[in-house]
Amino acid sequence: MSPITAWEKLQQNLHGEDFQQIYNDHFPIEVRQLLSPWFETKAWTEIDPDNLEHEGYIKGLFVSFVDEIVSKSNSMVNNEQFVSKLKLIDTAKLYKEKYSQNPKELIRIIKKCLESESLMAQQNNSLMEVNVKSSQELENIEIMQQMELISNHITHTNEIRMTIQSDIDSFNILYSECSKCTQHLQHMRNQRMSIPQGPEIERKLKQEKELYEGQLKTQSLSLNNALCVYINKLNESLNLLSPVQAHIIDKALIQWKREQQLAGNGYKYMKDIDVIQTWCEKLCDLIWITRSQIKEADRFRVNLGRYFELPQSCEIINTLLDMTTQYLSSLVASTFVIITQPPQVLKTNTRFVAEVRLLIGGKLNIHMTSPVVKVSIVSESQANQIIGRNKPDGESCGEILNCTGKMEYQPVQRHLSTNFRSMQLKKIKRTEKKGTESVMDEKFSILFSSKFFIGNELQFEVWNLSLPVVVIVHGNQDPHAWATVTWDNAFAEPGRVPFNVPDKVPWRNVAEALNMKFSAATGRGLSEESLTFLAEKAFRMQNVDFNHMVLSWSQFCKEPLPQRSFTFWEWFYAVMKITREHLKGPWTDGAIMGFIRKSDAEEMLTRYATGTFLLRFSDSELGGLTVAWAGSNDSDAYSLHPFSAKDLSIRNLADRLLDLPYLTKLYPDIDKNQAFGKYYTQPPNISTPVTSNGYLKPLLVTHVPGWGGPGTNGQGMNSYPNTPQNHMFHVNSPGNCSIRETSSVHSEPVNNTSEKYRPGSFFSAAIL
Repeated sequence: MSPITAWEKLQQNLHGEDFQQIYNDHFPIEVRQLLSPWFETKAWTEIDPDNLEHEGYIKGLFVSFVDEIVSKSNSMVNNEQFVSKLKLIDTAKLYKEKYSQNPKELIRIIKKCLESESLMAQQNNSLMEVNVKSSQELENIEIMQQMELISNHITHTNEIRMTIQSDIDSFNILYSECSKCTQHLQHMRNQRMSIPQGPEIERKLKQEKELYEGQLKTQSLSLNNALCVYINKLNESLNLLSPVQAHIIDKALIQWKREQQLAGNGYKYMKDIDVIQTWCEKLCDLIWITRSQIKEADRFRVNLGRYFELPQSCEIINTLLDMTTQYLSSLVASTFVIITQPPQVLKTNTRFVAEVRLLIGGKLNIHMTSPVVKVSIVSESQANQIIGRNKPDGESCGEILNCTGKMEYQPVQRHLSTNFRSMQLKKIKRTEKKGTESVMDEKFSILFSSKFFIGNELQFEVWNLSLPVVVIVHGNQDPHAWATVTWDNAFAEPGRVPFNVPDKVPWRNVAEALNMKFSAATGRGLSEESLTFLAEKAFRMQNVDFNHMVLSWSQFCKEPLPQRSFTFWEWFYAVMKITREHLKGPWTDGAIMGFIRKSDAEEMLTRYATGTFLLRFSDSELGGLTVAWAGSNDSDAYSLHPFSAKDLSIRNLADRLLDLPYLTKLYPDIDKNQAFGKYYTQPPNISTPVTSNGYLKPLLVTHVPGWGGPGTNGQGMNSYPNTPQNHMFHVNSPGNCSIRETSSVHSEPVNNTSEKYRPGSFFSAAIL
């Protein structure tokens, strides 16, 4: 499915009454809806109807808007669209009659409506964030209430235990008195002939014994019933604990782990592991207390079993004890978590870090035994074997240095954890590859394991597998490795067989993952138009409805793009990398359009004033950014050869644009200095020499032969005062540069400082 549009998001966030407050006959909602893609291509926040400099652009925008309404109405041929078509026709007629002489009034109305949209959407987003937090708080309240209910139940059960203990003590005393009476009676029977009052004493002792036996029988029945009630209460405790533990382990922790994996693609954590730890600690307390109470029940059974039979109580108590041990084991195993995941693209012989924590370690005093955590790397098949038998068995397919560490307890944070700060993968053993498989397709996992005792009776062996890791040996393997990781992070399902992921995924899901990744790396997400552009590139087709299309792994990162030597992912990754490292500021500001075809960019620019330019990512070069600008003739538009990351590391984008004075307005009509001024590294007009320690300081500037540049006389020559002239190259006129209507302009390197640059660089050196 296609990615959701900005208008669709708005419809999800706003209610019908919200739209009614915004729109009216001056700007009908039908126009807003049917022309939503057109509205989203315009920089409305930059348009000022009261700015005289924007007057020309506003007139053109008005004409374009009315033409778009007419064009849209002409395209509506279905009977179901008849009413909407009439609305558009009437609106276009009204606008021509009312606003042709004063288009800025209409633009002001539209701008105000769109600002109201944005404000309401922000308010709703804030409300949604509050709702998410409220949902988490509500979940926390519900969990703690259930814990409190169980705690009260356990307290009541403990009162029954104490009553039974008191009754057993009374029973023991009574039994002891009865035993004494029996012994005395037996003694009197043996001595009846020698004691004159023997028969009378014997009769009284016999009556006393019968009285004791009657009391013992009554108390034994009472104790038997009380013990049954107590055992039933213990069973109820476990029944109450079971759903709470299932929610914490099978839902909350699983969701946290899934969010942790999505965070590898840029997702922001929602669940707080410290909150989950608090739940686990409370649950651990309740299980441990219940386990102690069951042990008490077993002690009661043994104690009372000396006096009378307790049918089936032994079996029931043992079952309950096994259940608590199972609950505790499950909780201990599930709460051994990886807080800081190892890097998912892991380069050999490079230091990396990780952290594991036992969430309930502090409650069980496990730190008293200083358990050791061991680390190893395992293959996909080994990970499957470990999960299959629920136990590691020394598996390893590589060598990791500094791979052991003791668990340490931090009492303030209540963290029992191990921090690995200097691990290093020295060797890796790979499986044999088949077909088109590469080493960057192979997934490994870092295995963390430990053994420890609780008390003197329970031994635990805990382990956890990290998120999938791709091992590389060289930086040029980064792009494909990150493709494997990104696909796995985005489309892995909880409980999967390691490390299975679907081979084909709906485009909507792919678009969401790309947007998340790009936004996290660069500070700003991708627009609907940008995602559509990416869909067209990924599917190698245009003007197609992507609603029900799925993208395959091969299309994503295996098959080269048409007439290119690189894949879709390699192109996207290179764009993301250059934006993160060299273009983050302008991209976040919205100054870079980026995802638009060369032909579309140049066609757009022909409708704007000379010197209007935009910035787009190159289709032909990996990680290239090019400038397209409108020429002096209405049909002329030019594109500069793409800047590479190396180019931008030598001289940043803003300074390069400053070097080219014929680039005046950022599309659609934003002053260049306003858009990029804060990124200039020196003032726009430097005319005085700069010296340092007696040397003249050279300045590298971007220069296109045949076009005016900084410090040029219009013919591409240096005109800085006191600057030596070195005419090494003949400067061509635009015609001699073979500039066509949609040509790419290449510069020739001009070198006044004997410093060489590769072909395609845009520098001349002027000594200031």
